[in-house]
Amino acid sequence: MIIKVDTEIELKQLEISDATDVFKTINNQRDYLGKWLPFVASTQEMADTEKYIDSVVNAADDRFEYVFTIRKCNEFVGLIGFKDTDKQNKKTEIGYWLSEKYQKQGIVTKSVERLCDFAFNRQGINRIQIKCAVENMSSKNIPKKLGFKFEGIERQGELLTGDFYTDLEIYSKLKSDK
Repeated sequence: MIIKVDTEIELKQLEISDATDVFKTINNQRDYLGKWLPFVASTQEMADTEKYIDSVVNAADDRFEYVFTIRKCNEFVGLIGFKDTDKQNKKTEIGYWLSEKYQKQGIVTKSVERLCDFAFNRQGINRIQIKCAVENMSSKNIPKKLGFKFEGIERQGELLTGDFYTDLEIYSKLKSDK
């Protein structure tokens, strides 16, 4: 599945063939990506990325989550997708990361906006949340720009590399908020 974001950006459903692009980006940007993404430290070789992608692509129906590569002019620039979807309560969380050289171009903001539209109008989701480390200004500006409501702080909500916990800001958007 491909979701067009604009004339240059598209979200392409994650496939095993994306492993090289994903791993190469993580491996070449360990310091940058690893600051806020705990999985970077445990992604040491291509097999780790292949295992992750396999778990997404071949997930059982009741555990399936849409995860997409973000592509700008057909070049891999990051990942975005749903996580911890609760189908019974029609709610999900969106997670994302972007290659350093593509920051500050509105790519993730536009991609999140399009993914929200997909979730609300095609997946029947009622509530979407985004969690961001309190000090990760770039990440938390995205839900703010898109009209998500700040709900509060999840204290020590994520264990980062270096065995240190960070508090997370929680933002949500309801289908009725549109």
